[in-house]
Amino acid sequence: MIFLKTNDEIEIMRQNATTISRILAEMAKILKPGMTTLQIDQMCKEMILDEGGIPTFYDYHGYPHNICASVNEVVVHGFPNKTELKDGDIVSLDLGITKNGYVGEHAYTFVLGESTKENLQLVKVTKESLYKGIEKAIVGCRVGDIAFAIQEHTEGKHGYGVVRELVGHGLGKTMHEEPNVPNYGRRGTGMQLKENLTIAIEPMINLGKRNVYTEKDGWTIKTRDGKPSVHFEHNVCVKRNKALVLSDFSIIEAAEKTNANLNTSYETL
Repeated sequence: MIFLKTNDEIEIMRQNATTISRILAEMAKILKPGMTTLQIDQMCKEMILDEGGIPTFYDYHGYPHNICASVNEVVVHGFPNKTELKDGDIVSLDLGITKNGYVGEHAYTFVLGESTKENLQLVKVTKESLYKGIEKAIVGCRVGDIAFAIQEHTEGKHGYGVVRELVGHGLGKTMHEEPNVPNYGRRGTGMQLKENLTIAIEPMINLGKRNVYTEKDGWTIKTRDGKPSVHFEHNVCVKRNKALVLSDFSIIEAAEKTNANLNTSYETL
């Protein structure tokens, strides 16, 4: 069932999504080699609780952690662990808060230290593709228009692998609502978008082929060829003429630039 939100509900969701943006910004200030994703998980949990919310991911269908921390060839749903991050790692942090009855959640990918030009280009293009999709999140467009815009920019122009098994989605009182929002598809297909539909648009793009597999833990999804994957996600509300983005990358980007351990040179490629 499709749930269109009231303006008051959208404001709650915007506040929640922006809270996650602030938490990701705090992580951007301190991320460095030697940290573990399990430490990051605990810090994010504490900040979510300090905000008066609860970590949306914890115990979601049995998920055992507060965030997803996906490093290098891990596409999504990476378990936080005690492995120390190292120079050159590509780190995607995905987390959510449930507060006042609604969910806010999104993801951002960071590059630790030196990395290859092809890895940096993947980060740049994936982030760009997110905004290409958002441009199509307006009244009268269809889900397939969002999907095509992302696929065309990543697979069509750059030959990257667009993951098929995982997609964006609606969100509101729960983290996953209808409709599904794939990152691949044909223009003019799928559900027509209506005003005040809230969705998560989240390209998951592989440097190599699109094929993935799930680890024995039942959650961690990796690229089959072992090449890196990048994940960015915004919470978006469908509006006329221009989508309303509920989450806020600008505060994360500003925090990135204060941390000498993070590589933001992809922005100038």
